[in-house]
Amino acid sequence: MARIGILYYSMYGQTYDLAQALAKGVADAGGEVALRRAPETLPQEVVDAQGLQPIIDRQADAETASVDELPSFDGLLIGGPTRYGSTVAQLQNFLDQTGALWAEGKLVGKAAGFFTGAATIHGGHESTLLGMSTFAFHHGMVIVPAGYAIPESQSTRTGGGPYGPTHFAPQDGSKPGLSDEEIAFAGAYGRHFHGVAAKLAA
Repeated sequence: MARIGILYYSMYGQTYDLAQALAKGVADAGGEVALRRAPETLPQEVVDAQGLQPIIDRQADAETASVDELPSFDGLLIGGPTRYGSTVAQLQNFLDQTGALWAEGKLVGKAAGFFTGAATIHGGHESTLLGMSTFAFHHGMVIVPAGYAIPESQSTRTGGGPYGPTHFAPQDGSKPGLSDEEIAFAGAYGRHFHGVAAKLAA
């Protein structure tokens, strides 16, 4: 069994839903899951003006992430929505605070995987996953791709691929929530990721 930290940021809720689907996959494989949300950096007046508080409240089961906790995980699944082809500032700000862990090699050899979503099919799914993966390279982590060995990675036309799980969330509301295929892929990847993380931890 491996202890997997799922570190994410979600502004509108879909990436949180994807994190939960990944968590279920990890748990189904016998893993221990810790869901952690990157700290919010938006001023409260912006949160209120955009009506985001109910979405934040819906994520109450996810504790606020702590840099000091990261070394306690056998693997990290890291995710956030796409903004202009890269991940959001809230998640990047948190990752940028891990310099002390890097200096001491605290994450070396641990499993790492990534997930994201965008409002269009070509809105930066792959570039965001690849961009986030540099964090793992610099920390000496072992990146666990989805590849195409997971059959579910080939069954969705809205999100996901060899780099990892993604979701497609058009802004017009025509696709509320995750598709069944996106959920199935995330679950399969969560099980696969846990298997690799457990082997590395052993």
